[in-house]
Amino acid sequence: MSLHCVVTGRVQGVFFRAWVHDQAVQRGLAGWVRNLAHNSVEVLAQGEERALQNFKNLLRQGAPLSRVEEAECRMIEHDEFYNNFQIR
Repeated sequence: MSLHCVVTGRVQGVFFRAWVHDQAVQRGLAGWVRNLAHNSVEVLAQGEERALQNFKNLLRQGAPLSRVEEAECRMIEHDEFYNNFQIR
């Protein structure tokens, strides 16, 4: 299973993707983070369920300079598996 999230608010131009990357790596997660249109960020993470739950809670809180308005997250079946976490 994979955790897929779209985070909206002030999450671009505030080092949010770098923060997401660091948080994912610290928890041993693989996947990616990328900017979307309309000032949102998309995240796909794979790893242990407990680490994913903790990661999801962190995304809802946000990075120090960000302001998360909403983090819409759900578990999905994803046909690709990742070995590391990338900023796209």
